[in-house]
Order: sequence, then structure tokens, then C-alpha cells
Amino acid sequence: MNARTAFRTVLGVSVLLGLAFLPLSIGVLGVRYTYTVRVVALGGALLGVVSGVLGTFAVLRQQSLMGDALSHAALPGVGIAFLIAGRESGVLLIGAAVACWLGVLFIRAVTATTRIKQDAAMGIVLTSWFAVGIAILTFIQGRSDASQAGLDTFVFGQAASMMALDVALIGGVGAVSFLILGLFWKELKLYTFDAEFAQANGFSVRFLNFTLSILLVGAIVIGLQLAGVVLMVGMLIAPGIAARQWTNRLDRMVVLAGLFGALAGSIGAVLSAVRAGLPTGPMMIVVAFGIVLVSITVAPGRGVIWTALRRKRNRRRWGAA
Repeated sequence: MNARTAFRTVLGVSVLLGLAFLPLSIGVLGVRYTYTVRVVALGGALLGVVSGVLGTFAVLRQQSLMGDALSHAALPGVGIAFLIAGRESGVLLIGAAVACWLGVLFIRAVTATTRIKQDAAMGIVLTSWFAVGIAILTFIQGRSDASQAGLDTFVFGQAASMMALDVALIGGVGAVSFLILGLFWKELKLYTFDAEFAQANGFSVRFLNFTLSILLVGAIVIGLQLAGVVLMVGMLIAPGIAARQWTNRLDRMVVLAGLFGALAGSIGAVLSAVRAGLPTGPMMIVVAFGIVLVSITVAPGRGVIWTALRRKRNRRRWGAA
């Protein structure tokens, strides 16, 4: 099976699976598509598309830890924004975005001025920013003010509180992100695979890195309500990892990552509605991990099964020779 056939096959199977899940969830699982379930499922699908597409570049540039570090870095921003302006969701998201961006600047400053490697700088941001966030939330919860109730849901997400306006926000951020990707597609593609060659050809590596960082921060911020700061990294890297097993081309990988993310987000959200108390964010990550597991097992060329068969065939060939 060549690469194009594998891409078309997995694309078709994924689309059919997504279309078949709706009647199966109603007939077999007994899911009732109430307003809340519809909103959360649509929000999960949109978040999966956005995070899958943008996370592809993090996976290819071997910066998967960046998503983890920045998602954890958002927590102190949420706490500080609450202390300044109260529990207005828009203000909290702005605080999260500012904290994420400060994490990006800190990582750049450390790697540029010291001998500390980027992965170590990311680890510093992940642990220290998250620790500060937990300390701030603990302080807030110790106050007599009742308005802080539920603020800790940003750690693991609270999908049940989503509204149509939140879904529109995810869609709007996604549309802007895809527009920017389309405008700078060639430049970002070259920068992703060979930053030094891009710089040698006159492209601003700093600007391209800034662009990808901004897009990544945007994807993390819009996913806080669904997945939370702890699990958001799974929505960023899992679809890209799964898509990478099926193709060697960036455009196909982006399409598959967006599709896998949509399946993980929507199916995970629906599965969380099967039984009361099932958390939406973790269910989305469970489905995403299932897609990764299937991909690394059966994908032609890279899958475990195909690799084992190829090695067995090579041993027979060399043994016969």
C-alpha cells in the first residue's frame, strides 16, 4: 500500500466512522442529544480540529513539551485575572493568554542567554508556573468570597458550563489561525523542516517562530474550558502523532490531524454524556490515545505490524541468499 492509498483509506474510514457514530450513540449507547451535549460535542470537534492542525507543527519541530509547558503556564494567569477583575470568563482567558506568552518569552530568554537547553527551560516553566498557579488558586479558595467557586475547574476543564458563545469563540480563533496558516504556509513549512535554510533564504525566523507561538497559545487558551491546563497538551500532540504515522507530506498530515482531533473531541464529548459524572476532557484524551494506538499499530510503513512483517520478510530474504 503506497502513501497516497494509505492516506485516502484512513481519511475515508475516519469520515465514515464519524458519520456512523451518531446513530450508533443513539441506538446502542442511548445518548440523548440535549442542548448541552450538542454544544459540548460541537465545541470538542472544533477544538480538536484547531489543536490538531496547530499541534502538527509542534510535533514536527520536536517541541511537544512546549504545548505542555504553555498549557500549565496558563493557570497563574487565570488566578491573577480573577483577583484583578473577578470571574468574567473573557478576562480569565485573557489572563491565561498573557501568562502563556510570558512563558514563551521566558523560555526564549533562558535559551538565548544561558547554556540551558530548550527542553530544560520548558520544564522550568511547566513546573514553576503551574506551582504558582496552584498556590494562587489555593489562596483564592481560602477567601470568604463565594465567587471563586468552580475556579479550580480550569485544572481539568468543565465542559458542562460551555455555551454557544464559547463554541463561537473556538470557531473564530480557529478561523483566524487557519487564515494565518494559509497566508504563511510556504514560509512556515520551510521553517518547520529546516529553520537554518529558511534563514539563509532571507526569511525572518524570529517572526515565524513568533507566529507559531501565538497560534499555539491561542489554541491552548480556547481549550482550557474543555480540557483544562493538565490535559490540553494531549489534544495538541496526539492527533499530530497519529497523523504522522500515515503520511510523509505536511498537507496530508495537517488534514489527518484535524480530522483525528475532531473525532477525539466530538466522540469523547458524547461518550462523557453516556453516564453522569464522566469528565469530558479525560474522555477526549482517551479517544485521542485510542486513535494514536491504532495508528502506531496498523499504519503502513511505520506501524508495528507492518514493521514486524517487513523485518520477517527481510530475514527470510537474507537467509535464502
